[in-house]
Amino acid sequence: MTDDQIIPASETVPLLEPREGIPPVIEDPAALAAVVRAFAQGSGPVAVDAERASGYRYSGRAYLVQLRRAGAGSALIDPITCPDLSELDATLDGAEIVLHAATQDLACLAELGFRPRRLFDTELAGRLLGYERVGLGTMVENVLGLHLEKGHSAADWSHRPLPEDWLRYAALDVEVLIELRDMLHAELESSGKLAWALEEFAAILAAPPAPPRTDPWRRTSGIHRVRTLRGLAVVRELWTLRDALAREADLAPGRVLPDAAIVTAALEQPRTTKALTEIAPFTGRSARRHLREWLNAIARARALPEPELPQPSGPGEGPPPANRWADRDPAAARRLAAARAAVAALADTNHMPTENLLQPEAVRRLTWEPPEDLGDEAVAERLRGLGAREWQIALTAHPLSKALIRLAAKEDVGG
Repeated sequence: MTDDQIIPASETVPLLEPREGIPPVIEDPAALAAVVRAFAQGSGPVAVDAERASGYRYSGRAYLVQLRRAGAGSALIDPITCPDLSELDATLDGAEIVLHAATQDLACLAELGFRPRRLFDTELAGRLLGYERVGLGTMVENVLGLHLEKGHSAADWSHRPLPEDWLRYAALDVEVLIELRDMLHAELESSGKLAWALEEFAAILAAPPAPPRTDPWRRTSGIHRVRTLRGLAVVRELWTLRDALAREADLAPGRVLPDAAIVTAALEQPRTTKALTEIAPFTGRSARRHLREWLNAIARARALPEPELPQPSGPGEGPPPANRWADRDPAAARRLAAARAAVAALADTNHMPTENLLQPEAVRRLTWEPPEDLGDEAVAERLRGLGAREWQIALTAHPLSKALIRLAAKEDVGG
């Protein structure tokens, strides 16, 4: 992809209405069965999108599913009233499913029984092709010359009934997704990157679910300000209570109580309702309903015996943060710098972000604990064990080996 291939913004055409109009929302089994029949009779790839209510609801469930296929047109399915898409999934078993930023939608689609077997991710294709901005609206504009309004992407899609302009926006999200896929597929093929993309798409589908986080309360924004173990206990108690309340009410945790309130309470450890409500976020409507419960949580943390207090987080699995390498292991820091330079040069040659050429975590782990043998085969095997794809290994193993051997030789001479 080069600058002269991108369509100038001045030449783009607004995409204002779906070509067949806004389809009716599918809300009952009979209507869903008709959609299944229509998509079974269609042909080619199937464009799919899902709208969630991130920032509003606790769950990551889908509140609208959009589909489009040649010969079938578009469909908008309400997964609240039609929560089982397994029949549609079976019907489309052999079809390629086109998603933009697939990792964002695959989990909520799987909850509905819809699990793609073949995938084309237009966002990832854009990254591999070197597009600097890969949001759907920007990609549609740069590749197809159409302006796609993205004003409702952060809306509360759990709202019912869904406004007409939201439905129009949702239908337009899949309106030209197949055309975008076709253009990107051709670019991948002509640039010699199609096999790389197909391997990446298969890896996305094969990836296991992320394991539950250990001590998720430690990710509270601003927790670094809490310097005492007792304060950490307050964070843990308040976070755990908030999570339970948010889950029960199906509200995003931040709508029950913001992280800033938890951290401030951990620092001040108020003992009375009056003191608690002097922390502004606790006066919000949702937080105010549970004032006694918040106070009880803080009191529990204050009453914990010393052995039961949470300890500072220890070192995680794997290498320490890269900014500490120079102090902890200067030789590893030099290896990391040499490896990063090699990957960056190769990424520039192949016109893609470094993180798509090779995962940064793989580079870190390779250079923190390199194989005893720094030859191509040993480096390739180490990268394979770190989850690198075969196409990535084919491109990077030799340059990384060469960079690490050159550095080792230089340091041997210097030593």
